[in-house]
Amino acid sequence: MFLDWLENLPDRWKAKPLRSLASYAVSNVNKSVLRDEIPVRLCNYTDVYHNEFIDLSLDFMRATASEYEIEKFGLSVGDIVITKDSETWDDIGVPALVRETDDDLVCGYHLAILRPDGKIIDGAFLFRCLQAKSVRLQLELSAKGVTRFGLPKSEIGAMTLPVPPLSRQRAIADYLDRETARLDMLVAAKERLLELLAEKRRALITSAVTGGVEYAAALAEGNRRRSQRGGSGYRAPVGGGDPASRRDIVEHDWRDVRFRYLADVRKGAIPVSGIEADLDSESLPYLTMEYLRGDGGELNLVSVDSSLLVAPDESILLLWDGANAGEFFRAKRGIVSSTSALVMPKGVDRSFLYWVCKNLEDRIRSQTIGMGVPHVNGDFLANMVILLPSPLRQRAIADYLDRETARIDELAARTRDTIALLRERRAALVAAAVTGQIDMERAS
Repeated sequence: MFLDWLENLPDRWKAKPLRSLASYAVSNVNKSVLRDEIPVRLCNYTDVYHNEFIDLSLDFMRATASEYEIEKFGLSVGDIVITKDSETWDDIGVPALVRETDDDLVCGYHLAILRPDGKIIDGAFLFRCLQAKSVRLQLELSAKGVTRFGLPKSEIGAMTLPVPPLSRQRAIADYLDRETARLDMLVAAKERLLELLAEKRRALITSAVTGGVEYAAALAEGNRRRSQRGGSGYRAPVGGGDPASRRDIVEHDWRDVRFRYLADVRKGAIPVSGIEADLDSESLPYLTMEYLRGDGGELNLVSVDSSLLVAPDESILLLWDGANAGEFFRAKRGIVSSTSALVMPKGVDRSFLYWVCKNLEDRIRSQTIGMGVPHVNGDFLANMVILLPSPLRQRAIADYLDRETARIDELAARTRDTIALLRERRAALVAAAVTGQIDMERAS
């Protein structure tokens, strides 16, 4: 039974339908601007979906509404606004609590307003109830649709809520405000760590493929010799580790080469027979952007034929079209999709070229072209100048980056796992508190 919490409510707690606790209305105020209507600020779907609390610090859309709409759908402090529609049934009924409002702030389309009866239920407690997955599941299962899902108004009123005494509701809401704020601070700190790790990773790659690693090695060796000789030896040039200074150290072993001399770039194609493997022939993964980025893309298998471009193991793939055009990946053997391109090294170490490509991503993205779907500017890529060391140094730099970025990636993965656990802890805490599974006397 999906409402197991109903059977375990503490003494003096009741279970009641929302319609007996709050009034509710489904907004029909759209984003239009009409001359004969009153200017308003519109609280839209994204304002609710991406924010727990609605206040005047948010950048609301400007629109217009009739006097009737402003009166019926104007927001008041203590209201809860929920998302009424979604592309998936299990992502519906997301709530936000109105903490601050104004006379011109109106609830927009695809949302519903819940206005609690303050004599029976506290608005902050009702908000936390709707955050609890075990409670909100009623709305998710009531959603109707096929490609897009919506909540019937009657189902909103029919959902069952846990209702403790009013004083206990306020204590629970205060407790959850404190505890979720603490967990949110921990998540924010971990997210900041992820940002710092990403910055460190980018800086490490740039330094290594432009001679910075060798510069650092030369500086360390010079300092060691200076120490042994009582002050003589190599000293860092004025200005520290600027690119020109690094070139002074390594210029005898590095040269400028345009990208087109280091690699051929060949775009993929759409399978003639569609994305469907023939059981009687060899089949390989179709390397889509979603699959490469790990965004949940399906592993589609395609039968190999001469019209398709096959990427070998440890190949370099470039996303050629779309919002992520200019991003490079290492890929396993598979079929290069029509929105990607295979980067084939010419006389350069494959791993070193991959790290060079990663260092070029921001510049390539800044030069994408196309009116609709952006795509890589092939001429710009071909003429980019690369600083190329000797083959032995290429291999050494690639090994160094493989090793050091793996360490950073491992730490980043552990940090993301911690964030996921903190968010799970937060969700479980809310659900436990609003269904009476936490002893508030001890918790407080």
